[in-house]
Amino acid sequence: MLWSGWGDPALARELPEQVRELLREVLGVRSPDAPPVPLDSVRLPPATLSAGQLEALAGVTGAEHVLTSHEARVRHTRGKSTPDLLLMRVGDGSDAPDAVVLPGSHEEVVALLALCAAERIAVVPFGGGTSVVGGLVASRSGFAGVVALDLRRLDRLVSVDAESMVAELQPGLRAPEAERLLGAHGLTLGHFPQSYEYATLGGFAAARSSGQASAGYGRFDDMVAGLTVATPAGTLELGRAPRSAAGPDLRQLMLGSEGVFGVITSLRLRVRRLPAEKVYEGWRFASFREGSAALRALAQEGPLPTVLRLSDETETMIGLARPDAIGGGDTGCLVIAGYEGASVAERRAGAAAVLSRLGGAPLGEAPGEAWEHGRFSAPYLRDSLLAAGATVETLETAAFWSGLPRLYDAVRLALLGSLGSPLVMCHISHVYETGASLYFTVVTAQHGDPVEQWARAKEAVTTAIVEAGGTVSHHHGVGREHRRAYATELGPVGVEILRAVKSRLDPAGILNPGVLVP
Repeated sequence: MLWSGWGDPALARELPEQVRELLREVLGVRSPDAPPVPLDSVRLPPATLSAGQLEALAGVTGAEHVLTSHEARVRHTRGKSTPDLLLMRVGDGSDAPDAVVLPGSHEEVVALLALCAAERIAVVPFGGGTSVVGGLVASRSGFAGVVALDLRRLDRLVSVDAESMVAELQPGLRAPEAERLLGAHGLTLGHFPQSYEYATLGGFAAARSSGQASAGYGRFDDMVAGLTVATPAGTLELGRAPRSAAGPDLRQLMLGSEGVFGVITSLRLRVRRLPAEKVYEGWRFASFREGSAALRALAQEGPLPTVLRLSDETETMIGLARPDAIGGGDTGCLVIAGYEGASVAERRAGAAAVLSRLGGAPLGEAPGEAWEHGRFSAPYLRDSLLAAGATVETLETAAFWSGLPRLYDAVRLALLGSLGSPLVMCHISHVYETGASLYFTVVTAQHGDPVEQWARAKEAVTTAIVEAGGTVSHHHGVGREHRRAYATELGPVGVEILRAVKSRLDPAGILNPGVLVP
């Protein structure tokens, strides 16, 4: 992973000159004054862990699995939000951990947490490093230092129960490797978020990830049949049956907990057969309102495609639904519908009847295939826009169908009011019988301090989301950025419950301090 951007540096690409010209003319974007600093010029704070503490950490994992080099610290600094990247590009590594520790077993994680609690060392569980909400920035106040607990060595497919269709996998597995291992058994998770190429299974669970094929396969939290979690108070083994009435389901307490209650060391996940067939296609609707009504009909009445997305007029015009062909959009609103598995022809015909009846015009398979080809490309486009001098960021929310239009308008107005004349695009990326998510992309010229510029806009948007009845996050998580709005959404009693759980499982407060819990 590129330390100051996204993904494989070899796949980065320059914006075409016509796109640069459009940015200059429409948004007033100007090239940055200086290029990004090299990795070895990133400024890091002095490490504060003592030699004795480092030796104790090495006593648990082995000295070769305790990393203190400049590069290791840089590569474990923050996540991949636009503010994160803007800071790294100017060489600000002020949130770097003092050391990176790589445990090799559940027992080593338990021992490390006990050691760090005794020594007052803050611990940031680290998977793929793809958080976009400040979920990897621990508060240092009151702690002897900070370590990043990198789970990359926990990377095995432990077992496959083909009869129950459940597989046990370790949290450090990156998604492509998990798919490769399961594919050898003719199985798949079916979980393909935009972060797919670099995110880990533990990160998916800790952030309640939702993949692009969620209409067919479900969200990641739907896939979790069981968990093993190491906490400073001991080990939790959760999920011994497909469903249970034995009290509240504590799996749900750990899912979305972003490493503040414990460290996930094993996952028992529902798996599916590899699809025998895949077909993706495009449809056009005259307006976002009409397209939304069609998606709602499919979600509530069926048949539901495996992938179902709707771009608004602006996103369709820009062509963001196809990042590999940016600028080549069209009029109206683009729907991408994908079908995987068995009975594809039957489900496709049934969905087509609904889409046609509600005003959709079929575009054939070309738009769907273009989307599939570029489905993981948008973060690379974000890096190209940053290099050109634009601030580009995403945010997402969700609401019930009846409240979706109000939420859509509220977010757009908040962005326009706080940023002047940005380009604001949106799509519905996940649908349910009762509602849907909204995923916004914002492009604006950088003015003054771009980190502060976006922080003001994000504050205005989160306030607008709460007031409009939406949730502060559908699948990105809470992290540090959404913590204040999350407290409002949760209410004072809910906040006290979270604090009580934190106090009981992590009495020393070492796990990801400053993240999630208000």
